[in-house]
Amino acid sequence: MSEENFRDKWNRRYRESERVPEPARVVTENLHLLPASGRALDLACGLGVNALALAGHGLRTVAWDLSPVAIESLTRRAHDAQLAVTSAVRDVVSSPPEPASYDVIVVAHFLERSIAEALVQALRTGGLLLYQTFVRDKATDAGPGNPVHRLTDNELLTLFVPPLKLRVYREEGTLGDTSKGFRNLAMMVAEKS
Repeated sequence: MSEENFRDKWNRRYRESERVPEPARVVTENLHLLPASGRALDLACGLGVNALALAGHGLRTVAWDLSPVAIESLTRRAHDAQLAVTSAVRDVVSSPPEPASYDVIVVAHFLERSIAEALVQALRTGGLLLYQTFVRDKATDAGPGNPVHRLTDNELLTLFVPPLKLRVYREEGTLGDTSKGFRNLAMMVAEKS
């Protein structure tokens, strides 16, 4: 799919969205691990709910997405909430973040393996990567249909640990009672030494 077709797909999805989702659980359940100040990036931010949570925590927050519709929505909501979020339309694959530029990076519901090293390099010493996305070992059909856009078992660990130090990891797959727990997703918080 071309970049233009991909952008059109997401623009259409965001235009038709009737609700703004909640922030990712990797963010809401781990706010206590974030620094009290610093610079944060919500990468492939979509409607920017994680960016708003980071800004609300007191971090100077930047948010990037390929969709102008998503960025316009985020800009309006940040203004209405009186939160400082610098948002921009940006192809994060062709223009990943610069080295040593962020204290916190959040990636939710997005998987592009080719930029994993760039994300590690973009963290400052002591910086945190909060990552949550879909897995192949799923209990329901939620999320992308193409398995390429889903993690294999424990893949976040092989993408980021080492060089990052693991602080939080959760991936339940289809183990046990699939009507309960954290299903269809993996979450990780990892720290750069």
